[in-house]
Amino acid sequence: MTNTEKNTTEKLNPESVEQIKKDLLKRKSQLEEDLADISQREEDNPDEYKVKFPEFGDKPDENAQEISEYTTNLATEQVLEKKLRDINNALNRIEKDTYGTCKYCGGTIKEKRLLARPTASACIECKTKLQNQS
Repeated sequence: MTNTEKNTTEKLNPESVEQIKKDLLKRKSQLEEDLADISQREEDNPDEYKVKFPEFGDKPDENAQEISEYTTNLATEQVLEKKLRDINNALNRIEKDTYGTCKYCGGTIKEKRLLARPTASACIECKTKLQNQS
């Protein structure tokens, strides 16, 4: 029996999936709050955010502080958006009943991996192969 064949025989515990979903929804809500603190949603694409430019004043030191904070917020926004996309993708897989299925081999992602990394879309074997190719 190959690794993939073995992985497809394992089934995810529905209670674990439900708990993962609750945790993902909680994390999603927190990420959206964090994003709202530093950015606003794009009008034409509500899944995208645009960092707000801070206004501290017109003095040179205030301008420097604005640029520094904007740069920091821009990097933070990119990280938060990626995490939010990953969570939304995982939630979509749960709704489509494809959560826990490796997008590369079609095998089951082990529950232990999903509990550690709920947004995982690849099994350990495929992820390891991909990382070794890089």
